[in-house]
Amino acid sequence: MSTIQLTSKLPNVGTTIFSVMSALANEHKAVNLGQGFPDYPMSGELIALVSEAMRNNYNQYPPMPGWMPLRESIAEKAAFLYQSNINPDTEITITPGGTYAIYSALTTILQPDDEVIVFEPGYDSYIPNIEINGAKAVTVSLVYPNYNIDWVAVKKAITPKTKAIIINSPHNPTGSVITESDIQELRKIVEGTNIFIISDEVYEHLIFDSIPHQSILRYPDLRERSFVCFSFGKTYNCTGWKMGYCIAPPELTKEFRKVHQFNAFTCHTPTQVALATFLKNKEAYLSLSSIMQEKRDHFIKFMDQTRFTLQNSSGSYFICGTYEKISDEGDKDFAIRLTKEAGVATIPVSAFYHNGKDDKVLRFCFSKKNETLEAAVEKLVNY
Repeated sequence: MSTIQLTSKLPNVGTTIFSVMSALANEHKAVNLGQGFPDYPMSGELIALVSEAMRNNYNQYPPMPGWMPLRESIAEKAAFLYQSNINPDTEITITPGGTYAIYSALTTILQPDDEVIVFEPGYDSYIPNIEINGAKAVTVSLVYPNYNIDWVAVKKAITPKTKAIIINSPHNPTGSVITESDIQELRKIVEGTNIFIISDEVYEHLIFDSIPHQSILRYPDLRERSFVCFSFGKTYNCTGWKMGYCIAPPELTKEFRKVHQFNAFTCHTPTQVALATFLKNKEAYLSLSSIMQEKRDHFIKFMDQTRFTLQNSSGSYFICGTYEKISDEGDKDFAIRLTKEAGVATIPVSAFYHNGKDDKVLRFCFSKKNETLEAAVEKLVNY
């Protein structure tokens, strides 16, 4: 028997609730509204462009920061959407997914014993990304039930060790969004400090009800201290491609690329070549909010037949709901029972808190075909 011992860098991390719920969904042949991925086709035009790039022999390494025509298309998009002048050579890095971009940004800036302010509930990669770099996550709870930011609590959480604040809008798991007043509060807090901002904007095009997306790229004073992370997978319904990018000022990008070049180094070339062309089609991303809002509204209408109470969702793939009319058990136990008995898989929102805070809320993914959503609701109506 081996005598080799390994000291885990993530001793508190086990099998995620996402894996547990997906396995349960498969076992019980449940409708899976848990994991955040579409079950409908992506653009045939984009698929054709990737195939064309392969046939045209764009199959070798691109430059480490990414295919330059793609970076130029991203810069054009940022100027169009956010009136932000981005240098594609020195400020944009193509990454294998948005999560990778966030991890690389944190690894770029963090030293042991640094602190990072994280809002909860929050995307489950943030805290492990911080801890694996020897730093500490300082959590601030969003205010239930609207999940808005308590800026007084943020100010109290700031210490001399605070290295960064992670923001995420539209927000996973709750669908809340950052407002212009939130931006003003953030400005006040970081002004005159050495605090970085990691802005997770992977759902930038999935924002509803004509609400403007408050991208950090809109604000030069915030952009100069920020790593802004995006995802093509969420934009173009191809989550399995794991393609994203990070925009940061030249001095931050230079350090970011030092981490990137010794990790992934670069990303899938044919996809980059295809995206460089496809991004020129503004309608392909401008139409996304109305398409996804229609799915949200369909799901809300369907769910009116059930005993669940849905909360507000202003963006993302997700909407949260409570089940106080059905049960008083914990959200994880209820989510597991719902999968087994009703045949619908969800995610308990307590999984997005480091301490398992349980407000008895489930997260539903509505980025599905209407027939999938209808099939789920049919199973929930009599539950």
